[in-house]
Amino acid sequence: MEIGEFSQRVGLSIDTLRYYEKQGFLRPKRTAGNHRLYDEKDLKWVDFLKRLKQTGMPIREIRDYSQLRAQGLSTVDERLQLLVVQEERLQQQAKQTQTYLDFIHQKMAVYRQLKEERH
Repeated sequence: MEIGEFSQRVGLSIDTLRYYEKQGFLRPKRTAGNHRLYDEKDLKWVDFLKRLKQTGMPIREIRDYSQLRAQGLSTVDERLQLLVVQEERLQQQAKQTQTYLDFIHQKMAVYRQLKEERH
């Protein structure tokens, strides 16, 4: 599929797809006329890239991951390590979020107690 259809299917603008290509995240095939061609593998790859971005993985590391992926199966250990590092970041964020939730829950309990005492 060409870039317009691909853009619609992945939910990213054409400019974003061109940026991804410039950054080395995407390597679409080209027609004889030098038009970009995308396939189902590219759809899955962009979905994965979007998920990495949603996890907060830094662009630099997404670029590294993309470059490693392009090199093939010999880079599985390095790619796994990038994901391990991101998992650790997310675990730390989850702990911090839980701390915030605990604080809010404690304050809510105080207000509920005050409310009960007033009635």
